[in-house]
This record gives sequence, structure tokens and C-alpha cells, in this order.
Amino acid sequence: MKKFKDIGFHGHRRQNFFEGWYYKFVLEEANLTLALIPGVTLNSKDPHAFIQVFISPHMIFKYIRFDKNDFHVQENPFQVTIKNQIFSLNQVLINVKEDDFQLKMNCELHDLTPIQTTIISPTIMGPFHYIPRMECNHGIVSMNHTLSGTITLNEHTTSFKNQKGYIEKDWGTSFPRKYVWCQSNNFSNPNISVFLSIATIPMLGFEFEGLIANITLGTQEYRFATYTFAKFHIETIDDNTRIITLTQGNLKAIFNIYSPSSIALVSPKQGSMSNMIKEGLEGVITLSLYQDNKLITQDTGHHSGVEFSGY
Repeated sequence: MKKFKDIGFHGHRRQNFFEGWYYKFVLEEANLTLALIPGVTLNSKDPHAFIQVFISPHMIFKYIRFDKNDFHVQENPFQVTIKNQIFSLNQVLINVKEDDFQLKMNCELHDLTPIQTTIISPTIMGPFHYIPRMECNHGIVSMNHTLSGTITLNEHTTSFKNQKGYIEKDWGTSFPRKYVWCQSNNFSNPNISVFLSIATIPMLGFEFEGLIANITLGTQEYRFATYTFAKFHIETIDDNTRIITLTQGNLKAIFNIYSPSSIALVSPKQGSMSNMIKEGLEGVITLSLYQDNKLITQDTGHHSGVEFSGY
């Protein structure tokens, strides 16, 4: 079955806590790729709401602060509101200005694609979903959907339709000590979408490397994860390139990941937005998927989100 899981707010009565929703927009008609991250940080020193704005290829980044009381989450239907900015499952409405920067967007979201779930694996975290107070929890809201609307960047307005979108989220206390993350749904085959994350996970005084990856080919889904006993190998080619091989039973997936450019975003540490990570939105991912040593599909995705942190 497919449902939207863990999309709501988890920070009630929590301290040293962060939560953020990652909305990605690939607007080829406007020659723009955007990531908008509405979120909140709850800690004793500097609690506040925020929206992070990353626009490529212009390499624009803005961290826009709001009072924590401006942050509201409606559970059903889901909607994050930060002052007058709205993020839901069918619309994103934003109008932010800082110095000489201004972004306005009215975007409709269509045909969202949640991942397949079961009782044992109710989210992309699998059975780890049931473990309380993990350092960082991850959720995938939509692997692939279409976008239509208008965007105004510094007084230049463009209309768009049938563009590509993706939504995920994180919550907890801190991002992992080491991780690699990538995502793409801009392949020549429009029905392909991929997500992959490998990270160090502290638990009960120990640390292990965890894998979660999801590949969708139309209605077919391929899940590679630590909880499905998948294995991975990371080969570092240079600072901008990794080749990651996943194996699981009779399946093998090879991700050739290239990120030509990146910019620093703000990330959480013990609930405080005090760290930095580097992310690129112009990554190129070549996916090769095999079953029984036979090639099922090979395709290259552009405008991919990529983060290499410690790997």
C-alpha cells in the first residue's frame, strides 16, 4: 500500500530538536532548479522558524529567519505555514524578500508519488521507524510529481507547467557525522526516480553505516536498505564524483554520481542550526539497474540533488 507517512510535526514537547521539509523544484522552462526548506529549530539559545532558499544555476542561498511562533503545522490536510508562506501537498505559496533579493512563487503540485509501505516498513526507515529518539529520522513524501504555476525571481516572472518536483523531510537532533545523499527524477524516461542515502548512525553507544535507497520505474519499486540486507560499496573518483554499487539478492544498482558545483546550506547540530553542509542541484546521476545480471534499465538524470559529507 502507499500512504503519506511521517509527514507531520514530531517536535511537540521536544528540546534540542529540528524538523525540516525539503521541497525541490526543477523548472526547466525557467532554467531554474530550487530547493525550499521550511523548518523549525527548538533549543534554549536560539529557537526560531526558518526557510532556506537555494536557487541554481545562479548559486543563490538565503537563510530567512522567522519567529518560532510564526511556525504552524496542520496535520490533516497537511500544511506548513510560516507567517504567510504555505507548503502543502498541493500548493507552495511563497513571497520572501531580503535586501535586494525577492522570490515569489505560486506552485501547484500534481500526482504525488509516495513510496510503498508495509506494517514492518511504514516509512523509508523501515523497522528503524519504530526506534524512538534517533539522531536523524528521514521521510520521503513524494518521489516524483509534476508542477505548474508562476515564479518571480527579482522581478523576472516566468510561468511553468508539467515540471518536476520531489519532497522529503528530516527531523531529530543532528545530521549524521558522515553521509552521502542524492536524488533525481529528471531522466530521459520520465517514470524513473531515485533516492539514495548512506550515513553513520549512532545507536546504544555504537555506530554503524546505514543504507536506504529507493528506485521507482513507473509502478515498480526497488528498495535497497540495511533492513533488507543490502550491501554497498563507495568508490571515490575525485572530489566531485562517487560510484556507489548496491547489491541485494539478484539485484544490483550502480549509481555514478557527479556534482559539478555546490553551495553551503545550514544544518542542525544538537537541535541548533549551527552547522554547514554542501549541496549541489546540478548533479548528474547515471543509474544502471540489473536483475539476474541482466540490465533492466540504464539512464542519466540531470538537475540532481547531491551531498557528499565525509564520504
